[in-house]
Amino acid sequence: MGRKNKLAKFSEMNTIDFVFQYPFAELERAGGFPLRGRWHSEFFGNSNPITLELGCGKGEYTVGLAERVPGRNYIGVDIKGARMWRGATQARDAAMSNVAFIRTDIELIDRFFAPGEVDEIWITFPDPQMKKTRKRLTSTRFLELYRKILRPEGAVRLKTDSPFLFTYTRLMAEHCGLEVTALTDDLYASPLLTDILAIKTHYERQWLDRGLTIKYIAIGLDHTTELSEPEVDIEPDTYRSYSRGIIQHNIPAPTDNNPDD
Repeated sequence: MGRKNKLAKFSEMNTIDFVFQYPFAELERAGGFPLRGRWHSEFFGNSNPITLELGCGKGEYTVGLAERVPGRNYIGVDIKGARMWRGATQARDAAMSNVAFIRTDIELIDRFFAPGEVDEIWITFPDPQMKKTRKRLTSTRFLELYRKILRPEGAVRLKTDSPFLFTYTRLMAEHCGLEVTALTDDLYASPLLTDILAIKTHYERQWLDRGLTIKYIAIGLDHTTELSEPEVDIEPDTYRSYSRGIIQHNIPAPTDNNPDD
């Protein structure tokens, strides 16, 4: 994507009143995010539960959820605004009132929401970060961050193509004693499949087209359980990012799967 095209998308998003572009420098200049703790009263104008999609990419899942469940509020979060433009303009053109987008780093998320302001978090097809535990969006580092904004027993839901990330998340939850409320390593062959879980992003379709199964796990995240990383070795994924054009099996030392780059 050319620089001019990206700048045009950033400019257009500045005209959409439910898109908030607050990378770190802008957040500092603004002295904090003005809607923190006021999303219900000053933005959505209702008391409906708030769901976040972290690393929302093109915003397809955020918009898909909002279309299917109008009685909830949905907010997509990603740092790459040129991708987010697609979901934002789709929601604008459909005059959707239960959608918002934030362009910022996920590490800053507690600056945008007050304690207990968020009901649940979706994470869809993130980079599994096989070499960097701290960067995994289901690591205990991030779960501690999510607890700052989730209601007690709020849910964290992961959809992933990655056997590595799925296994890591399951073992981490078991190790910490967190409640696993849903679990399947083949979603589309599972009785757990619902209309919401069947929403397919561009990246998910790419993985399905290549014969990979989709994994899903939902965790109840309480505010009191002590979190620590499991000391386990997990077999790395045996394929590379679909951006390379093909699935490559039996690779001895695969790189991190990063479909969103």
